[in-house]
Amino acid sequence: MADGSVLTRLLAPLADLGRAFTPPQLDLTTYDGLEYRWKFFVFLLRQEAILAAAIAVYVIFYWFGSSVNARRANTWLNAHSVLYEAQFARPLDGGLIKDGYTDFFAFSTGRRVVESLHTVFTLIPRHDMVQIVFQFLWRNLYDLAYEPRDELLLDFKISDDVAVPDFVFAIVSKDELHSIKDNRWDLSFTKTSENPALPSALTVMSEFADVTEAVFKQASTFLDTLKKPATQRYFRSLSITDQPRAHPEKPTFARERRVLLSLVAPPPSDAAATLPLVTATFALVDGLERLSLRPETKTKLRKVREEFVARMKEEAAREAKEEAADVRAAAKKKAEEERIAALPAAEQAKARVLPHSSFALRALDAGKILERERKRNLRKTQGKVVRK
Repeated sequence: MADGSVLTRLLAPLADLGRAFTPPQLDLTTYDGLEYRWKFFVFLLRQEAILAAAIAVYVIFYWFGSSVNARRANTWLNAHSVLYEAQFARPLDGGLIKDGYTDFFAFSTGRRVVESLHTVFTLIPRHDMVQIVFQFLWRNLYDLAYEPRDELLLDFKISDDVAVPDFVFAIVSKDELHSIKDNRWDLSFTKTSENPALPSALTVMSEFADVTEAVFKQASTFLDTLKKPATQRYFRSLSITDQPRAHPEKPTFARERRVLLSLVAPPPSDAAATLPLVTATFALVDGLERLSLRPETKTKLRKVREEFVARMKEEAAREAKEEAADVRAAAKKKAEEERIAALPAAEQAKARVLPHSSFALRALDAGKILERERKRNLRKTQGKVVRK
């Protein structure tokens, strides 16, 4: 007994230490919240259960949305792969390239008339729950005309060896008129008009009537295909252009002739619906080298482009003159600041409160720069081609 008492006294500090580090037991008799049991696991706290469920829903939403987008792009390409293989020596050079979870690209080359074809998918961000909710609220609460869609663009770059006249022409769905005018600067060269050869839901944007007639002669197959409701519902626009889609920064900008077919990407179950329209577009592209315009039309087209370049050169010269004036003003300001810095302290204090002090000059120069940038941006956004 004596030995037991001694051992108990020796172990008592260790027992006290163990009780100090042992967390208090949960009193389950007073718990009235949610309780989830699975085998020997018990989830008692409601907040943690809701958080775990929310994370699980987000992960499932993310995985499902990204897989749907990838499947939509792959299914469309598979439905059109036979056509691509028949048209190009290298139909899908590098396969389908993925850029995030909404953008997919395919590059094709090795064909007469066409230097390259970029197939570009811009899909709804189905993987992002926040963006989906935002788009839903924006459409239903703010902009009723806003309609997020899966977009598909076939960008044909015409070979430089092919003799195709320089012009801008487009067939556009009337639902797209507002957005396409805002996003496509090159279409500012055109005028919008109705045409009896098109369904009532479509309209023409062309520089001259002769251009429209010449294109329609080579686009008979495309127009017949476009009249079918099965393909028309996925059509957004077809444009033939020699101008950049965005306003050029300099007068010496590169001009490339392109044919752009813009579609709504169909669902996987209807991926082959656009096959006749894409096939007809290849035929239209081949017909461009046979396209003929009247000499007076070519003269007008050339004059429009020359006048636009001349205006850009005038603007560039004016901006260069303004920048040179700014440089001279900056040099003058620096000289003034150096002169003031060389004065005694009392005279410096008097000089800095004058209307043309260094602070006032800096504010004046900043105002000029901001005003010039504002005018430059205004010219870009409102710069329409004026035709006489």
